[in-house]
Amino acid sequence: MIADLAVVIPAHNEEALLPAALEAVAMAARHPGLAGVRVSTVVVADACRDRTAVLARAAGAVVVTTDCRNPGLARHIGIRRALDRRAHHCGAVWVATTDADSTVPAGWLAYQVARAREGWQAVVGTVVLPPSSSLAAAHRRQYEQTRPAGRATWCHPHVHGANLGIGAASYLDVGGFPPLATGEDRALVEALERRGHRVLRSAHCPVLTSPRLRPRARHGFGDHLAAMSRSAGLVP
Repeated sequence: MIADLAVVIPAHNEEALLPAALEAVAMAARHPGLAGVRVSTVVVADACRDRTAVLARAAGAVVVTTDCRNPGLARHIGIRRALDRRAHHCGAVWVATTDADSTVPAGWLAYQVARAREGWQAVVGTVVLPPSSSLAAAHRRQYEQTRPAGRATWCHPHVHGANLGIGAASYLDVGGFPPLATGEDRALVEALERRGHRVLRSAHCPVLTSPRLRPRARHGFGDHLAAMSRSAGLVP
């Protein structure tokens, strides 16, 4: 039974977008489906030279500062901080991760907890771009190429740290996020699947993410969008 839920957000110089991300998480934490579940948010301010940490604390988040400039390590540091406070109850803890440039839907956390109660040990979600972005339609066409027609369930192939949930015990079992500059989310999910954990790939609660072409993490989703923009001659 899930009693505690920790949301972990790595951030590098994200004072412009982090407040909206935290507001969305706070709204998701108030969902009636989370009655009786304690929710906390941890922001890992990684090599920040702006007001990221100040704004996160003002929003009520626990802030961990680091200078690793490594998304995988930053995520792991944040999760370990969250779990250190619950060391004897990891079996009842769920961890959700998102990004500082993303906003989660109101039912995001409740959906993950509901799946955990059904026995799923990880939930791997999808992302969408703002409808106002000139890249939105092209991204969706490419992103959903494997989606079946009609109402058939889409077991999508994507993995995003911006939309991921995992039971704390399963996370610890596979050693957590590896210290990778990119691809740490995919590596974690692959490790979970190799170990036989129950992983649900769901498009039910997509997270809205930034279409910026100068991402904080290199060789990740932002660089993918930049390549798409160049090939299509589009401007976000």
